[in-house]
Amino acid sequence: MVTARQTRLRTRALALCGAVGLPLALTGCGGSSDDTKPPTTPPAASSAAPAASASPADPDAAVKAAVLASYSSMWVEQMKAYRVASPDGTKLDDYATLDALSAFERDLAHMKKNNTVIRGELGHEPEVTELDIDVKLPTATVEDCIDLSKWQTLDTKTGKPIPLPTAQPLRYVATATVERWDEGRWMVTAYKPDGSRSC
Repeated sequence: MVTARQTRLRTRALALCGAVGLPLALTGCGGSSDDTKPPTTPPAASSAAPAASASPADPDAAVKAAVLASYSSMWVEQMKAYRVASPDGTKLDDYATLDALSAFERDLAHMKKNNTVIRGELGHEPEVTELDIDVKLPTATVEDCIDLSKWQTLDTKTGKPIPLPTAQPLRYVATATVERWDEGRWMVTAYKPDGSRSC
């Protein structure tokens, strides 16, 4: 097992939309309040294709790169869904499952009920902090620094942005559990943001 850092993180301080996968309150910053239509293609996250957190000599570099590729792909699909408050037309379930997917689906249902969508970009700085591949179910832990500086939640009825709560950090830590399933795909099975940990 390779351990760079271990953090066990939790959060659910979601004010208006109750989203677990989203920044803690689904109320964002950045973007334009007149941006009421989803873009044809979502803006890429600032670290959509992160480099593996390993040196060239790291024997697990390729595995870490595969873990981060799946994690980043999940975020791309998640942002597509959050821009329209619906998973329809996305491949979110190709990358997220179990607790992570259930939480994202609850987020989307809450967003739809509250007439909110997401605009702007969400910054990421993910790295693999734990890797256990010599077991029946290979598992990795990804730690990510979430950046809300270009993030915004939009009220679709008014077309106006919803401000972040004053206590909401603009940068905070989140962790994801990623498992390699029988078909060889790495799947995000749990995602836990923690607004009490800044980064």
